[in-house]
Amino acid sequence: MNRLLVWYGELSTSRKLTARGLALMALPLIWISLLLIAPLAAMLAWSVATRGPAGDIVWALTFDNFRRLAGFDSFGWTKAYLSILGNTVLMSAVTTVIAVALSYPLAFFIALRPPKRRYLWLALVMIPFCTNLVIRTYAWMMLLSNQMPLARLAQALGLIEPSAALYPSTLALYLGMVSNSLPFAILPLYTNVEKLDWALLEAGRDLYAGPVRVFLHAILPQTLPGLVTAVILTFIPAMGAFVIPDLLGGGRQWMLGNLIQHQFGVSRDFPFGAAVSLVLTAITLVGLLVLRRAGDERVLP
Repeated sequence: MNRLLVWYGELSTSRKLTARGLALMALPLIWISLLLIAPLAAMLAWSVATRGPAGDIVWALTFDNFRRLAGFDSFGWTKAYLSILGNTVLMSAVTTVIAVALSYPLAFFIALRPPKRRYLWLALVMIPFCTNLVIRTYAWMMLLSNQMPLARLAQALGLIEPSAALYPSTLALYLGMVSNSLPFAILPLYTNVEKLDWALLEAGRDLYAGPVRVFLHAILPQTLPGLVTAVILTFIPAMGAFVIPDLLGGGRQWMLGNLIQHQFGVSRDFPFGAAVSLVLTAITLVGLLVLRRAGDERVLP
């Protein structure tokens, strides 16, 4: 027998409420299935297939793509792909550290401005979101070209050859990746800094705590949620970057994103590209789990 229930002032039954809940969940579930689960399933299926002579997919269950990524092939062992993997993790970590280190004081600077100026600074931070990544990268290429002041200064100091540009180079690569990551790091930090309880800082000073102890015990715990979010929003896009390394790095320092782009583009090796994509996804998930273990789970979004 279906019992009658009162749900927000409405008389209904558990069966009707269940049907209504399923109906409300149907569209999001379809959306997630089509845009997340289905692509991951396709990648998983492709990763255990092989590439045919004409670039087609041969459906044969094999783990050779993962062995190839680990450096094992028909000619022996090579560290080429492992070097790309290590370079990706290193460059993403460095980009994250620099972006967060720059964003932390910037978030305090913006939060301490008067309200009218504060919104102006926030608008300046969000302007890059209105511009395509490729356009921003080409803008960096123009700023770092051999006729611009930055390159002229480097030429005068003897840091680069006369008439040379500042790209492609590691410096240009980090400039592009950090500038692209700054808005993702500043905004979550700003939301925490704006709600900072300054009474805790005053209490620490009244108890003769030094600046370091005030920061560690009064400021850092309050801004930790935004700090962890900033790290996540910076590290994950950096792991999959391929436009900036390709244009500002000149293809000299490949990342996993460039390797995936090459496999799905020029090489037409979809199975190996799928295997690399799955490994990149796994590394990203492991990074998230490490952050959950290292910090309080309640601070994660």
